[in-house]
Amino acid sequence: MSSKFFRGIAHGLPIGLGYLSVSFGFGVMAVRSGVSALFSVIISLTNLTSAGQAAGVDIIAAGGTILEMILVQLTINLRYSLMALSLSQKLDPKFTTGHRLLASYGITDEIFAVCSAQKELLTPAYMYGVIFISTLGWVGGTLLGATAGNIVPAGVSSALGILLYGMFIALIVPPAKKEKSILAVVIGAALLSLLFRYVLTAVSGGFSIIICAVTASALGALLFPVKDEEEQQ
Repeated sequence: MSSKFFRGIAHGLPIGLGYLSVSFGFGVMAVRSGVSALFSVIISLTNLTSAGQAAGVDIIAAGGTILEMILVQLTINLRYSLMALSLSQKLDPKFTTGHRLLASYGITDEIFAVCSAQKELLTPAYMYGVIFISTLGWVGGTLLGATAGNIVPAGVSSALGILLYGMFIALIVPPAKKEKSILAVVIGAALLSLLFRYVLTAVSGGFSIIICAVTASALGALLFPVKDEEEQQ
């Protein structure tokens, strides 16, 4: 069991290092939005979702409602349920219901990718190793960023806050360069976001995120439907 756990840590170490730098930006952004360093760390520890946390802090800063928060988090994080369903096909028989519930806490895009790439069945010890080191990097980076946000000059703090958005851009650009459909959805979501930012200003930030995400995704599905394997053949 210990060898599987440390193997998971070894595979998850690059994720943890990446999370350390990205969550630093989240910590800076959260403090700038009025969230205390302690609560910034608690948010990262209990959520482990970059886009969800960034949107959540924006809603908190804007004084949004609980309904907005629920709908935004549901819209942004629903993909994790699909990832969990996919990983459930690769689980070792040792994965009891309790282990499944614990492991579900740490299913992120990067952890899903690493676990999916494994040829053998996933054991609880292995997944706990990947999740542990990744969470450590995410929470540790948030703590460092939140602390720095209270110490460093405002100009430096603003610059560091761009790190989180830089990660989002890095995630979007590669697939958008390969698939025109993804590029179209990204541009559509950006245009809708600008519309709500400068024209339909009466709509709150939380609901604008929901509308932009759902509308752009729906249009992408209608205009660029994914063909079944049989149709492609």
